[in-house]
Amino acid sequence: ISFNAIDSALSSLKNCQSDINSGMDVATQVALDLVESFNDEEDVNSMEKVMLEYATMDRELNHYIKAFEETINQVKREKPENLPDLENLAQEKFLEMQSKNSDSDLQRNEKYMCFKEQLKEMKKQYGNDTFEQIDEDIAVVSRSQTNFICPITQMTMKKPVRNKVCGHIYEEDAILEMIQTQKQKKKKVRCPKMGCSHDDVKGSDLVPDGILKRVLDSQKKQ
Repeated sequence: ISFNAIDSALSSLKNCQSDINSGMDVATQVALDLVESFNDEEDVNSMEKVMLEYATMDRELNHYIKAFEETINQVKREKPENLPDLENLAQEKFLEMQSKNSDSDLQRNEKYMCFKEQLKEMKKQYGNDTFEQIDEDIAVVSRSQTNFICPITQMTMKKPVRNKVCGHIYEEDAILEMIQTQKQKKKKVRCPKMGCSHDDVKGSDLVPDGILKRVLDSQKKQ
């Protein structure tokens, strides 16, 4: 097996990672929709199992990619006269990583953690068994038109995300772009909401605001 063949294979595996991430996003949305429509708790739990299966695949894929990357770097660094069996070397590293797996690894998967957080928040919002409570939640949001405006773009939001730390809401693309720009400068991001003292906004702190999103969609249809 050659370096070029490995590079090509790694590229394909990274595309698979993208597919797994998309699958986890879909599973998350389905679970949230189930909570909103008051479906059986068992249905929601089944989506959590799906998320854990995705997290397992993601962990295995990460180990496989890391094993091959470390093998390539090691061989390039040592520059042996005869090229060793790269596949066997990578397989050994992969099995070593897999042997250290634990269930807690899956619980720390970023997408899974985000899923659990969103599910928790959605259950809080839709915890009451009456639709009147949901209507009241939406009415509260609707009464404050300023909640619709992103503090970054100063435009009506389309995909609102809420900061779990300070509670402020932004347009998803705008805040992620700000985080990425500051990251390149090796700087922290201060919450763009005027008067907020939170000075270290992270992507992992952001969760979709389901209630506001539905209100915005409703307003748009009208």
